[in-house]
Amino acid sequence: MSKTCVTVCATASRLGQQFMCCGNYEHILVEKRGEKKNVGFIQLNRPKALNALCDGLMKEVGQALDAFEADGDVGAVVITGSEKAFAAGADIKEMQNRTFQECYGGNFLAHWNRVSTVKKPVIAAVNGFALGGGCELAMMCDIIYAGEKAQFGQPEILLGTIPGSGGTQRLTRAVGKSLAMEMVLTGDRIGAQEAKQSAFELTLAEGNRLEKRLFHATFATDDRKEGMTAFVEKRKASFQDN
Repeated sequence: MSKTCVTVCATASRLGQQFMCCGNYEHILVEKRGEKKNVGFIQLNRPKALNALCDGLMKEVGQALDAFEADGDVGAVVITGSEKAFAAGADIKEMQNRTFQECYGGNFLAHWNRVSTVKKPVIAAVNGFALGGGCELAMMCDIIYAGEKAQFGQPEILLGTIPGSGGTQRLTRAVGKSLAMEMVLTGDRIGAQEAKQSAFELTLAEGNRLEKRLFHATFATDDRKEGMTAFVEKRKASFQDN
């Protein structure tokens, strides 16, 4: 079994001071840090999009994790974002025009779970927004160090869809059924202190497959299309319950 816990600190960016660059990536920065260069460091690097998780970024994260897992000198991996946002969610513009057939047939988001299968300890250093896919990414990690201004949330309902990368499964085990239901059904956020007080701990369990299929199914609804379109067009969504 795997557990994730949250520790609140003044800033989550203090992890690792000395570093060595590793490879070239478009959407992330990858280094080996520490005096012995034994800490793998992955920084999400899409500042204009608040580190929104596009498919290319998540593939690069997977590639970096593969490299660190194969590196005998690396004992642990840190994943972080910026001071403003760990990751503000999935890239809605990339999802907006997907169909149910594309999502279901292509097993959309399946490779996003790579973080949860890494054999070495993975630490999420969270500052600012960790929303939607960003919250799910943090919960895939073994330990979460959260800055005092960190905010966690699963606001997918506001776009007419549901979490698709473990949110309904991990969040329930992280903060309990009641708070998880409130967060998923309202889209409300919680801060770092509330996350810690809610014993943000989880046991990975079966259920991700069912969640993924339900998430894919929302791409067959008009409301999902309207919710994402309204987000991209910066207007209020007009849901019709279909």
